[in-house]
Amino acid sequence: MLDIKVVRQDPEAVATVLARRGVTFDAAAFAALDARRKAADVTAQGLQAERKSASKKIGELISGGMAVDDAKAQVNETLEKIATQIDEATAEAAAVQTELEALLLATPNLLDDSVPAGNSEDDNVEVSRWGEPRQFDFPVRDHVDVGEGFAQLDAAMAVKITGARFTVMYDGLARLHRALIQFMLDLHTRQHGYCEIYVPFMVNRDSLRGTGQLPKFEEDLFKLEGDHGYYLIPTAEVPVTNVGRDRIFEDAELGEAGVRYVCHTPCFRSEAGSYGRDTRGMIRQHQFEKVELVQLVRPQQSDAALDALTGHAEAVLQALELPYRKVILCGGDIGASARKTYDLEVWLPAQDNYREISSCSSFGDYQARRMQARWRNPESGKPELLHTLNGSGLAVGRTLVAILENYQESDGTVTIPAALHPYMGGLTRLGS
Repeated sequence: MLDIKVVRQDPEAVATVLARRGVTFDAAAFAALDARRKAADVTAQGLQAERKSASKKIGELISGGMAVDDAKAQVNETLEKIATQIDEATAEAAAVQTELEALLLATPNLLDDSVPAGNSEDDNVEVSRWGEPRQFDFPVRDHVDVGEGFAQLDAAMAVKITGARFTVMYDGLARLHRALIQFMLDLHTRQHGYCEIYVPFMVNRDSLRGTGQLPKFEEDLFKLEGDHGYYLIPTAEVPVTNVGRDRIFEDAELGEAGVRYVCHTPCFRSEAGSYGRDTRGMIRQHQFEKVELVQLVRPQQSDAALDALTGHAEAVLQALELPYRKVILCGGDIGASARKTYDLEVWLPAQDNYREISSCSSFGDYQARRMQARWRNPESGKPELLHTLNGSGLAVGRTLVAILENYQESDGTVTIPAALHPYMGGLTRLGS
């Protein structure tokens, strides 16, 4: 959520920055709403003072010769009228404040100055590339044909069990999927300084509001029936980041580089609005696995933390020797809560293209303000908002897709990357 003080200071400037996202912010409407709130507050404060003054008039009336009971009756009548007016003014102020909060909750984050202009993913800017795509001397098959070729990937069974956009895996392929998760967790905890955390796979509305999925993106979520009001998590970002909600970290708790959490969870998404896109295979599913990286840092560490977190996700791709490129998202393609995002796109030979496998984002204090996630600045002794960051390290299903396609052989088998051999119980090839 944006700092209302920043918006009040220069709503036109805020509107200009949001326009880079293709978002229209009505600065005049905000100013009018804020003026109503201020007027209601001033009215309520004035009535409070008037009530104090009226309470003192009993003695004055009695001194002027009015009977005690008559003086009390007159003052009480006045106080009742003032009390009614105070209630009305307070209710007006509360109603306007609710409107302001709803407006700010629905307003995207302000972009970092380094975010390029643009309207869609076509305008994202490539930052770097790593690795050279393999040159095949045989017809390349996509991951579905490869996995089904040795009978370890089964979309038809998933449709029978549940429906479209789910997958069943067997034997070595299921083991490879599990190995990827363990490899990623080990890499991030042993080499990158993350604390592994286990969290619920269901969350409440407050958690989703805290990270920005609600109120704007409810259609993308799976809501459970019943009285609890729970939702299945769309990503581990939600429960893990909310570990900091309504909390003040002491400076020592943050360590040198802030708090770093790594978490493996399934993720559940309705994929609203994506029907017809990537319907074949494992690219876009209702249920998939991710290893998520989350950082809570001091504000001055935010920029460096984004570079570090992105590098941690890149390290997975490099260890697996999967070619990829890094792009910075333009204003029209970046997520609503993010102020700056790097996407890592892995090479998929069957598509002859790079596809997203991780989004690494910095949110500034946008999420922290919604959650009241703070740290105590030792210089002032006062609580201040943290900065939050997250990114996939990596999306497990898409990593599996990339391995199946990049490591396929002409005989239909798949070579397992060397980095995963310690996790595969001696298995070095699928389909043999």
